[in-house]
Amino acid sequence: MLCAALVCAAALSLRCGSQDLPAGQILEALRRGGPQDPVRRIFLYVRLPRTAAAALAGSALALAGTLIQAVLNNAMASPNVIGVNAGAGFAALLAVTVLPAGTGWTPAAAFLGALCTALFIYALAVRAGLSRTTLILAGIAVSSMLTAGSNALTLLDPDAAIGSTDFLLGGFRGVTLAAVGRAGPYLAAGFGLAAGLAVELNVLQLGEESAAGLGLHVSRTRFLAILAAALLAGAAVSFSGLLSFVGLLVPHMARRLVGGDNRWLMPAAGLLGGAFVLVCDVAARVLFAPFELPVGIVMSLLGGPFFLHLLLRRGRGRVYA
Repeated sequence: MLCAALVCAAALSLRCGSQDLPAGQILEALRRGGPQDPVRRIFLYVRLPRTAAAALAGSALALAGTLIQAVLNNAMASPNVIGVNAGAGFAALLAVTVLPAGTGWTPAAAFLGALCTALFIYALAVRAGLSRTTLILAGIAVSSMLTAGSNALTLLDPDAAIGSTDFLLGGFRGVTLAAVGRAGPYLAAGFGLAAGLAVELNVLQLGEESAAGLGLHVSRTRFLAILAAALLAGAAVSFSGLLSFVGLLVPHMARRLVGGDNRWLMPAAGLLGGAFVLVCDVAARVLFAPFELPVGIVMSLLGGPFFLHLLLRRGRGRVYA
């Protein structure tokens, strides 16, 4: 069902926009249209890259959120909330500022920024013995500082400021298959590493002492999970910008559908995340057509109330991982 939902969302994304492209018209343009055919060009250079980018970014961010929630044992943790996305965004903008011609470095810089931020937050959780709520507040503080750094870079460097609004808000306008391709190796590594950790994360949910007693190397498992989350979040941010709340909303939705077994939860979150971002992107395109909202605004409108809902549940004493 989730595979079918993703396929339907992708088909909707390929068809809908400021100009509606029926399937028959697309097929006719691909079969008989020349290189300058407008429908062919819209499909190949606008709709197809955008659909691929939205599906991959949604899957990557949702899976990164699932991994971070498992590692930190915190239902309110996500790449956006604890600053991983902001770290990736700051590092990506810094790479563009320092190496204007080296666009190939953007995914690597985003990955390093996400990894450093995730490890810093994890160190706060493990070494300082912070509570769950304090950890979230620390992540929000780190995210605010990194976002301020990103804003400072765009003000100090006019070249970096070009297109920075879309990047900081999150969106897929102007995305190319080349940009997605540069992030491809990082996405593949992140997906593969996450798939290999499903059973270990199930054992980790039993608690550190029980997991260690069953032979699990707890610190290595957690580090690998953080590494996978950083790969996924950094790669997604490099071409999608700072999308909000995907890694928070989608894991909870997937958990309602398939339960907490990571062997089912992680693929479900990936599929559902791709479909979710595709639908949000279509809504951002068509709600005020021909004007287009950055998809990050749509996600913030959905994610903000959900985050408040989680806080209220915690306030009533119903904490869940």
